[in-house]
Amino acid sequence: AIRGRTEFRFETLPSIGLPKLFSPAVLGFLWRFNQSLTPCRKLFASFRPDAVLGMGGFTSTAPILAGRGCGARTYLHESNAIPGKANRLNALLVQKVLLGMPACERHFRGKPCVVTGTPIRRSLRTRIPQAEALAAFGLQPGRTTVLVMGGSQGARGINHAMRAAAAELRGEPIQILHLTGAQEEAATREAYQACDLPAHVAAFCHTMELAYSAADLAVARSGAASLSELAAFGLPSVLIPYPHAAENHQQLNAETAVQAGAAFLLKESDATGPALARMIRALAHNPDQTTAMRQRAETLSPHDAAERVASLLITGP
Repeated sequence: AIRGRTEFRFETLPSIGLPKLFSPAVLGFLWRFNQSLTPCRKLFASFRPDAVLGMGGFTSTAPILAGRGCGARTYLHESNAIPGKANRLNALLVQKVLLGMPACERHFRGKPCVVTGTPIRRSLRTRIPQAEALAAFGLQPGRTTVLVMGGSQGARGINHAMRAAAAELRGEPIQILHLTGAQEEAATREAYQACDLPAHVAAFCHTMELAYSAADLAVARSGAASLSELAAFGLPSVLIPYPHAAENHQQLNAETAVQAGAAFLLKESDATGPALARMIRALAHNPDQTTAMRQRAETLSPHDAAERVASLLITGP
């Protein structure tokens, strides 16, 4: 159960991703899908839900179908700028699609859509005073603080680019808060130490509200959740999309932020140390531009996304 919310009930389903259409693995997919659909139908028959929300992927398909079968209102949430194969299919089964980004609506022509934004954790909806947040990481006020992150597992491409950029940033009034993932923490810490660049390096951070509050700008991947969290804290960013993301959705997500004037885009293939350092330096030395980007970042995602989603589920249609 979610910590502190024991009233939430969880059921696990044996769903798997859809293999290539003519692959022998399709038989296993169909068997596993049926193994998900049957318990869903039994579960929904026991309490008759009013609404079913799929949050994406083929794991949502069985609950959506079961919901349709018992007369529930059915919804799908797509957080990215472009839907994947699963959500293109799931959209055919629901009454309404909820969107994290307005740019995605053109991919669901003929289907009612509502832009709700992507919900984020409640702890990430309150900014902490920056001095307090900096102190939590042993960082000092008076320097531009750059948050570097690559998602929950870190990002090797970003880590390598930042290590190369460290030498270029030597002597700048900059400090780094870098979340590396488990594999590259030591090497990254050593790179900053070698360049005498103040930095707090950690594999993970379980209090991201502190990390976002400490930062003046970010270097990050462009997954939908990360972009929603950056928007919530109004952080200008250098976005380095994961180049192998399905449907190239991280690239398209990043382009949405760039077009809004909230971010710079740097492809991983172009993310050399000098190129990344140049972008960081441009933001650090341009407070007027950074202020404008901060304001634009705050417009990228509604801060009440969770309430918007909940309201639709409760009141319909």
